[in-house]
Amino acid sequence: MAEVVYDSASRIYTPGARPAVNQLNLNVDDGEFVVFVGPSGCGKSTALRMLAGLEEIDGGQIRIGGKNMVGVPSRERDIAMVFQNYALYPNKTVGENMDFPLKMRGLPKSERDEKVRAAAETLGLTEFLDRKPGALSGGQRQRVAMGRAIVREPQVFLMDEPLSNLDAKMRVGTRAEIAALQQRLGVTTIYVTHDQVEAMTMGNRVAVLKLGELQQFASPAELYDKPGNAFVAGFIGSPAMNLYTVPLADGGARLGGAVVPLTGEQRAALERAGLSTVTLGIRPEQWTANGDSPANGTGEGIAAEVTVVEELGSDAFLYGNLATEPEQGIVVRAPGRSGARIGDKITLRTISDQLHLFHPDTGERM
Repeated sequence: MAEVVYDSASRIYTPGARPAVNQLNLNVDDGEFVVFVGPSGCGKSTALRMLAGLEEIDGGQIRIGGKNMVGVPSRERDIAMVFQNYALYPNKTVGENMDFPLKMRGLPKSERDEKVRAAAETLGLTEFLDRKPGALSGGQRQRVAMGRAIVREPQVFLMDEPLSNLDAKMRVGTRAEIAALQQRLGVTTIYVTHDQVEAMTMGNRVAVLKLGELQQFASPAELYDKPGNAFVAGFIGSPAMNLYTVPLADGGARLGGAVVPLTGEQRAALERAGLSTVTLGIRPEQWTANGDSPANGTGEGIAAEVTVVEELGSDAFLYGNLATEPEQGIVVRAPGRSGARIGDKITLRTISDQLHLFHPDTGERM
């Protein structure tokens, strides 16, 4: 096990163009589970491949256990990778697949057998050791790929979109298995995904990237409750946060023909910044709709019309548009089986001390 440090690490594919990874600074603690997440092209897989030695480091350093990895071949970095496509040998059994990296290292057969049996027990694969990968489900094959990494007992596990080929139900179950396994093994793990729900449910901390640059590195709770900028606010959360750039008014911000009240602290921060507009962030659960207790919301009512209803059992999400500004969409979380229908007219209020404010130009949190 080891600490991993990205120290102003960069990867530049084309001189003069935007770096694929731009001066990434990140410290992953020994034994920590960290997730890299972001949209396609954000640099998350490139950053992982730089750590693995599969991409060159064009600037800065990456250190594993205090040792600079610049110029160190991948095979000498004491890391193990799990890929999206499993990369199993179809002509070998599960046991032979897991044994292969140990055999290449020249370990005695008795020691290899012991390590394979221990990993198989940990992953629930003991009964499948004599089967070929083609006779296994996708989730089982992914566990074999993980077993092959585990037997090597590396300092760092690297996982690149390992669940993308699984169906939704299997993905949920397998991500819970991976998180529990990492806790038991205590091996420093970096996991790449484009799925922010996966990131939020698995990582001790999550690094959000955009266009090769780190936007925020924090715990899932902090990312959700205190997003560092408007990009993180809109990316983290499902459904996404409602974001509106609106003019300020006496006592608050004007949205949908009404004034959304802001706290005294919020108004003071905006006044110090000399702003006349602000980007207002409202999570779906931070609206109260007509029928909710009036004590939950404050300010004037904002009229809206429902265009889509997603019934999820315990919750429902109402999608629609503001009545006075039809180009402005809304997403509201409502109680399950609320009876809402497409075309319903609803009145919304906000919970003022839970609102998020961002600079209208830079997007930074106020």
